[in-house]
Amino acid sequence: MPLIHECVVTTLTPEGRPHIAPLGLIEEGDHWIAAPFRPSTTLFNLEHGRKFTASFTDDARVFAGLVTGTRSFPLTDIDGWPAPRLSCALAHAELEIDHVEADELRPRFFCRVRHMESHRPFLGMNRARSAVLEAAILATRLGRLSHEKIENELAYLTIAIEKTAGSAEREAWDMVMEKIRAHLASA
Repeated sequence: MPLIHECVVTTLTPEGRPHIAPLGLIEEGDHWIAAPFRPSTTLFNLEHGRKFTASFTDDARVFAGLVTGTRSFPLTDIDGWPAPRLSCALAHAELEIDHVEADELRPRFFCRVRHMESHRPFLGMNRARSAVLEAAILATRLGRLSHEKIENELAYLTIAIEKTAGSAEREAWDMVMEKIRAHLASA
């Protein structure tokens, strides 16, 4: 299995407006690969522009917000680069598409990292942040998973929340859980 960097990408619409979305970038040799599912705004934007930015953050509320519909996170312009980064990013990478492998469901955009920059220190791993990230990913796949699978995953992830979450992680967890509970109640 490849190394996947969970991040927030900023792509640009054909009119130049930024769009942010969570995405796992696959590191493969000299390339980082963006492989968003069809249909998506991120995919559309990548098909119409060659440059985008990956923001790396440890704020679980960003991932939780993005998968539950919040898109209004502050952005910071990057000198000499069209796509801004998350203002709360610990670091960012500027990526340029080198070539594309077409696919009906999930085309693969092979990218070169033009530049990478750190903005704040990373203070170490946290199990609750990882649990929120996993729950956020789970929340994007609710229609493809059984209730039993969802409930089993949440039971395990809840342990990390209960043992290691701070207030930001609890807030993020509650956001994602609201979406998941609504799905489970409606199905």
